[in-house]
Amino acid sequence: MTSDALIQLSVFLALTALVALATWLHCRKATRSTESTRDYFLAGGGLNWVFIGGTITLTNISTDTFIGMSGSQTLNIVWWEISGAVGLVLLAKIFLPIYYRYQCTTVTELLERRYNNKHIRATVALVFLIGNIFLFLPAMLYTSGLVMKSMFGLGDTLFGLNTVFTVGIAVAIVGAIYAIFGGLRAVAISDTYCGVIVLGLGGALVFFALNAVHWDLSGLPPERTELFGGPDAPIPWPTLLTGMVFCQLFYWSTNQTITQRALAAPNLREARKGIYLALFLRAPFIPAMVVIPGLVAYKLYGPIGDASYGRLVRDVLPTWLSGAFAAAMFAAVMSSYNSVLNSSAALYVCDLHQRYIRNDVNLGRLSMTVSALIAVVSVFLIPLYMGADSIMATIQQVLGLFSMPILSAFIVGLLFRNIDARAVIATIAFGAALYAALTFGWAHLHQLHPDTTPRPWHFLHVMGVTVPSCVAFALAFNRLLFRRRAVFGFAADDTAAA
Repeated sequence: MTSDALIQLSVFLALTALVALATWLHCRKATRSTESTRDYFLAGGGLNWVFIGGTITLTNISTDTFIGMSGSQTLNIVWWEISGAVGLVLLAKIFLPIYYRYQCTTVTELLERRYNNKHIRATVALVFLIGNIFLFLPAMLYTSGLVMKSMFGLGDTLFGLNTVFTVGIAVAIVGAIYAIFGGLRAVAISDTYCGVIVLGLGGALVFFALNAVHWDLSGLPPERTELFGGPDAPIPWPTLLTGMVFCQLFYWSTNQTITQRALAAPNLREARKGIYLALFLRAPFIPAMVVIPGLVAYKLYGPIGDASYGRLVRDVLPTWLSGAFAAAMFAAVMSSYNSVLNSSAALYVCDLHQRYIRNDVNLGRLSMTVSALIAVVSVFLIPLYMGADSIMATIQQVLGLFSMPILSAFIVGLLFRNIDARAVIATIAFGAALYAALTFGWAHLHQLHPDTTPRPWHFLHVMGVTVPSCVAFALAFNRLLFRRRAVFGFAADDTAAA
């Protein structure tokens, strides 16, 4: 091992160990109650606003964010981060008060209360679990391996295994340890400490990257620097008024991984303060951190896609700082990974096991077992993503298969009463089929018959069509098949739930 590599590795291990020590010192006197799922999975409602803001911020940022957005190498991709601010405001102002009023442990519990049916809760929880296990968790592990391989200049194999796969295993092990033995409290605290490192070093990379091109991004192709993109841009500007709104509403307001952190506060006021802290941290820092490196990489190397971020880190950062940056990236992916793992365990235990198998269980033992099994499965799914052209595009496009039907279930449940849950369960299947047909089916037909089949819509436009179609389908199905007339009644005005 060269002296430079030894310095990188030493700094990386030191920072990683320091975060673990700080988290342990903070959590060592806390005990995880197993008396109720709310106490066990929501840290006893004891997270203050600082840790809520910190964990929400870092849960949202992972290596798939840095690699995927920088890999697009366009300014236009920044709309994902800008529009995220709207999603946080909607969570704080509209959804969070409803979750607290209904005293929810999982977001799906709200569906059970509104529809008075446990099967709709279990259906949505199962869809969430499938998405977490087959999409988010393995994608995080894959991108972590990709960025570490680029940053350290590793070969194709490490310890006799594929390098990306090996790094993914390491992330899964460490992330699972936090989620299994520390619970949400340890996850939130480590996220906050790691967040300081990630934001600091992410900002440092922006500085060194711009310095490498003498603070001059001129000469880039116009399509790389336009904010409001045309039809061929990653985010065509009309999609900001259609599917982007629904996409952000789903992610920030009905996603168990995000909302679970906000539900762990002692009260609504403290939770809202945490949301506003996350909003404050996002607005000035995150957009620049995920966009500028990609633009600089294009100017230095040309269109290299998802390899942009790791190569830039390796080339522009000082040796000692690259080790610290590796620790930051490891912290970012570990944070997102253990957050999704923790929320997945909560969904299974609360929404499936206790509802259908056995209510009186050892919460600690069951949660640990489920988390460990999910972690193992996610590791073996890493190869599914190794051939992806753009990891961000892949995630966002596939996400619509379940995100839009689930969001529709929440919209119908929150806006109407007297809805048969079976109509909504059927709507989830209808929405997935509609989205698949308009996205993947249409694209396949266009490839086969480009002269006679028009170009498919952007997947965000398809999201914008899927949600209202699902709402209309649910209301019509409810009326025609189950002979029930929907009654408008917004859940926030439902005083009976207080």
